[in-house]
Amino acid sequence: MPHVVTQSCCNDASCVHACPVNCIHPTPDEPDFHTAEMLYIDPASCVDCGACVSACPVGAIVPHTKLADDQLTFLPLNADFFAPQRPKPPLLAKVTEPLRVRPADEPLRVAVVGSGPAAMFAADELLTIPDARVNVFERLSVPYGLARTGVAPDHGKTRQVTDLFDTVARQDGFRLFLGVEVGRDITHEELLAHHHAVVYAVGASSDRRLTVPGAETAATATEFVAWYNGHPDHAHRTFDLSHRRAVVVGNGNVALDVARILTRDPESLADTDISPLALDALRASAIEEVVVVGRRGPAQSAFTVAELTGLLSTPGIDVVAEGLGADPVTDGLPHSTVHKLRMLRDLPEQDGTRRRIVLRYLLTPERVTDTGVAFVQNELVDEAGVARAVPTDRTEHIEAGLVLSSIGYKGRPVADLPFDDATGTVPHDSGRVIDPGLGTAVPATYVTGWIKRGPTGFIGTNKTCARETVHTLVDDYNIGRLPTPSTDPEVLERLIRSRTTTPVPTP
Repeated sequence: MPHVVTQSCCNDASCVHACPVNCIHPTPDEPDFHTAEMLYIDPASCVDCGACVSACPVGAIVPHTKLADDQLTFLPLNADFFAPQRPKPPLLAKVTEPLRVRPADEPLRVAVVGSGPAAMFAADELLTIPDARVNVFERLSVPYGLARTGVAPDHGKTRQVTDLFDTVARQDGFRLFLGVEVGRDITHEELLAHHHAVVYAVGASSDRRLTVPGAETAATATEFVAWYNGHPDHAHRTFDLSHRRAVVVGNGNVALDVARILTRDPESLADTDISPLALDALRASAIEEVVVVGRRGPAQSAFTVAELTGLLSTPGIDVVAEGLGADPVTDGLPHSTVHKLRMLRDLPEQDGTRRRIVLRYLLTPERVTDTGVAFVQNELVDEAGVARAVPTDRTEHIEAGLVLSSIGYKGRPVADLPFDDATGTVPHDSGRVIDPGLGTAVPATYVTGWIKRGPTGFIGTNKTCARETVHTLVDDYNIGRLPTPSTDPEVLERLIRSRTTTPVPTP
């Protein structure tokens, strides 16, 4: 196996398009691309050309001879993905057709609201159009959204994707306006007056909350992540680190990030981008154990193999898994789940002298108390081939000082746009915003990223999502659906300068 994708993979898919023999899968055109934990390299097809290594924005692809000991788990993980039952892909990957626009006196001008991964991938796609101009509006004083403020500071390779966004920002036709909030400093209608179209890439900026009694006293893992990353909306927060134990409800990648930051040696974070205030608080922390709780069983763990691998390679932390009972459904498990279960059952022996993370299963929170969390114990049952967690009459209380919920993100309503509160998304058709009451398109308005599809996928998933939205926008432009801007580009900058104290446009 000449090359292996490691835990730093962000599903950007740049490597897919760079590979001359189509050996990296799933591709964005394959149905499992959006659900795959990562990308995989076929050991039988790879020709060791190294094109994927150069294309990867986060340095995730490594020759098999240079894998570190803690990366060896990715050898069988890559190989097993290409088991005999998987259909053999064609030798040559599908060629992506370039965007083409109709001739016009005025170059295409688009506003992008937000500057996270979805926004930057959309801008990059738009800037493949000759002479296109893209103005990106970010309400904070720093760009790139969760790629900067949602990635743990010790995941340095994942954060390298911001280098790719810096490259996008240096392209001709790109302008970034920091400290400008759409809806406060400039309206949707004003953006439309200055652009052919507006693309909203505002993400899912709120949290799904626990709804049990006492839950209002618990913070969320995403708030905690924003705090230790120095997000200006959360820099003032304080968290109770005085008890020896913390509980995190939910067991996705963010939950493991939080547990790892709480238990690793703070001095190992000193050279990262962690907030200085957070680092001081962690240095004084009394936390010795973090219990990460899942409602269902180990096979339904929401964290990925890559995230678990990274956790197990963190020095100074013991990882313990409790409640690894037999799953009633064992047939047809995804290959990544099989590897995940194997890793959980083969956790190394612990000496009991270090800080530890305990993975607990089959517990549903019933109440957040003054001293921790009360849980109902569950059991797994097979319902038509699907493992379901059903409550029992047994309960359990876990004492803790800090209680964090980590059950996902949720989008917020966007001013002047329709909104589906149940899904936390803006209704759309391939990225084109739709008014569900009228069944018609909202003029020249589009969405991409989590506000479009919900909080699913990885950083690179936004690339495919943005491509679909931009192609829809260009189709509308080519058939004359988009109005021509009524002002010169310079008017927009003067307008923003007149309304904000610190606008920061960058070429």
